[in-house]
Amino acid sequence: MQPSKDVSIKPITVAITGASGAPYTLRLLQCLVEAGKPIYVMISKAAQVVFATETDIKLPGTPDKMQAKLTEMFNAKPDQIQVFGREQWFAPVASGSGRNGPMVVCPCSTGTLSAIATGASNNLIERAADVAIKEQRKLILVPRETPFSPIHLENMLKLANLGVTIMPAAPGFYHNPQSIEDLVDFVVARILTHLEIDQDIMPLWGE
Repeated sequence: MQPSKDVSIKPITVAITGASGAPYTLRLLQCLVEAGKPIYVMISKAAQVVFATETDIKLPGTPDKMQAKLTEMFNAKPDQIQVFGREQWFAPVASGSGRNGPMVVCPCSTGTLSAIATGASNNLIERAADVAIKEQRKLILVPRETPFSPIHLENMLKLANLGVTIMPAAPGFYHNPQSIEDLVDFVVARILTHLEIDQDIMPLWGE
């Protein structure tokens, strides 16, 4: 008889879509790995193009090779990071009966935002977000667009009214940032706080 898994440890799902903001994703993944969290990762084709544009990282095209690449990059434990393809419908995130925790879409393109708001579920990222909403699990969307159109704002309001956390990648400056990394950390720290993960990359207000 195989030992049972600790069902109290629920993986955090990180979906990466085609908006600008690869540095946010990389820092978030690094922090989650260092916190010892199991991570499910999904990445859209558009996001792979953005990664190649904004970083010197070229992600492989298949889930297994991408999983090996991310595991090596972040010095993660074996299988701590699991990558799923866009039509991998038997992935845990595709069903409410899967062993799933909170989900973050970082960055979240306005196209993905629209698809989630309408329940499109045309790929695994959209379906996973749909599952998070119907199961009333925490879902955090990190849109990166400017300016927002009325369509974008209406979609955000609709999702916010459903309990989704809308967290635009809009760093503050009151912490006196000295580098781009400081600005990235501001946004990632807010994500970690909403995931209820202790972080020390950004001082809490008043401390």
